[in-house]
Amino acid sequence: MSRRRRGEELEQAILRAAAEELRESGYTGMTMDRVAARAGTNKNAIYRRWPHRAALGVAAYRHLTDAAMPNPDTGTLRGDALEMLRLANETWSSPHGAVLRGLLAAAADDPELLTLMRERSGADTMDRAWIRMLERAAARGEAPAAAVRHRVATVPMMLLRAEYAMRGVPSVPDEVLVEIVDEVFLPLVRGHG
Repeated sequence: MSRRRRGEELEQAILRAAAEELRESGYTGMTMDRVAARAGTNKNAIYRRWPHRAALGVAAYRHLTDAAMPNPDTGTLRGDALEMLRLANETWSSPHGAVLRGLLAAAADDPELLTLMRERSGADTMDRAWIRMLERAAARGEAPAAAVRHRVATVPMMLLRAEYAMRGVPSVPDEVLVEIVDEVFLPLVRGHG
């Protein structure tokens, strides 16, 4: 007889199973039945933690995001920013990015999913990584302390997302990433001095 999992152990098994379903079938193919079977549990155990498929989908995506969050430390703000944008660009065109694109497509028809994505998608984790990057640059004397602000930190990723939307493809040429850093982000940071 197998040992019954509970609490955090069961929750992690469900999140792993849901993340695997998202990678293999996308959000539209992810069902509570398939997640339960893959996790070796029942749907009631899932519904006690996540009241609907949208909540589980976003939690599973967040699980993927937290595990893969980059934290480059090249020694320069420019190097860190370029590395972060390059990793984000690479991720967006990967299977992980396909999961996010699937969630975003489904959110167009599901306002509750869109709200959950705004609140819990892991964007705050990415924002914190950019804030840490700015804090390191300020500690090195490379950026003014006044530039360590949420709005400043989020500009590069917002511009990258705008590029995806304008181009309609999940990859942006490297020269555009360099322009975002050199022509917008670094001047913005220095302007707070």
